Amino acid sequence: MNYRVLGATGIEVSTYALGAMMFGKIGNPDHADSERIIHAALDAGINFVDTADMYSTGESEGIVGKALKGRRDDIVLATKVHFSLDDQRNHGGNSRRYITRAVEDSLRRLQTDWIDLYQVHRPDPTTDIEETLGVLTDLVRAGKIRNFGCSTFPAEQIVEAWHVAERRGLMKFRTEQPPYSILTRNIERAVLPTAQRLNMGVLTWSPLAWGFLSGKFRRGQEVDYSVGRAALRADRFDPSLPANAAKYDALEELFKLADEAGVTLPRLATAFPLAHPGVTSVIIGPRTMDQLESSLAGQEVTLDDALLDRIDEIVPPGTDLVWVAEGGGWLPPALSQPRLRRRTADDRAAASADAEGDAGDAEAAAGK
Repeated sequence: MNYRVLGATGIEVSTYALGAMMFGKIGNPDHADSERIIHAALDAGINFVDTADMYSTGESEGIVGKALKGRRDDIVLATKVHFSLDDQRNHGGNSRRYITRAVEDSLRRLQTDWIDLYQVHRPDPTTDIEETLGVLTDLVRAGKIRNFGCSTFPAEQIVEAWHVAERRGLMKFRTEQPPYSILTRNIERAVLPTAQRLNMGVLTWSPLAWGFLSGKFRRGQEVDYSVGRAALRADRFDPSLPANAAKYDALEELFKLADEAGVTLPRLATAFPLAHPGVTSVIIGPRTMDQLESSLAGQEVTLDDALLDRIDEIVPPGTDLVWVAEGGGWLPPALSQPRLRRRTADDRAAASADAEGDAGDAEAAAGK
C-alpha cells in the first residue's frame, strides 16, 4: 500500500481508504462479517477509514467503533455530519446547534475520544458558512476533532469558505470528498484544480460509479434490483431508460479496453482516480470480503499514458454520465427549487400589463 500526505494536515494516509457506507442494514447487516472485512482492510495496509453518522442511521459508525478497538491509535478515522437521522426539527444541517450535538453522538458510537477528520457531508444553504466554520474550529480547539473538511461541495463554495475563514480568523476546510470515476469526471473542471491551489487533501468516493463499473452490468443482461446499489436506486441502472444509454455505451467500450489491458473492469476503475495529481486517496466501499479483495487488487494496476488517452476518448475529461441530473451528487437549491429561478408570474414579462395597455392606446391614437 502506498501512502500520501492528506493536503496540508501532515497526516499520511493510505491511497485506498475503507468506506463504511455498506456496513449495516443498507448493505451488510452482519456485524461480525463487517468487522472481519474492516480487519482485513487494515491488515492489507489501509490506515484510513471513512464513515458517516447517516450510514444506516448510525449503525455503520457503531460497527466501525467495535472493529477499531485496540487499533484506534494507528488509524486515521473520518466521519461526516449533515443529514438527519430522524424526522425531528433541527436534527440535521450544518448549524452550530446540530453539529455540537451530532459530534458527541458520533464519538459515542465510534467509541473514541477524537475524530481525525470531521466532514460536512453536504452544503447547507440555510446556514451561514461562518456559523459552520466557527463550530468546527471550536471542536478542534476542544480536542474532539483534529481536522475538518467538506464533501461534495462545488468549487465556488469551497473558495467562499476559505475566504470567510481568512477574514474571520477561523480554521479552514482541509479536505474535500467528491464523487470521481471514469464515468463521473465533472470535478476535473473546477473542484480538483481548486483543491490543488488551496493545498487540500482529496478523498474521492464511488470509483465504481455507484456500482456501474463493478462488472455486473452490461447491455442485454438482466439487472438484479434486489441487492447492492441497484436496490437503492434502480433508475440509475435500468437499461430501458434513455438517460442510461450513454452509460451503457461507454461501459461496452470500457469492457473492451479492460480486456485489452489484461485487467478486470473494477480494477481498471479503482486505479483510475489515483492517476490524477489532485487526488490523495480513493474510498473503496465493499459490502463483502470478495468485493474488498477485488478492490485491493487494483493496487497492482498502473495506468500508462496510452491507456489514459483511450479512457479520455471514451469518456472525455470533465464529462459526467452518472450524476449529470443531480449536480455531481448534490443539486444546489438554485436548480432544485423552481421558486429560486422563477420570478413571480406578475414580474416575468419585459413590460407590465399597464405599460402594454398604454402602448396600445398610443398606437390607436396614432391611427396604427
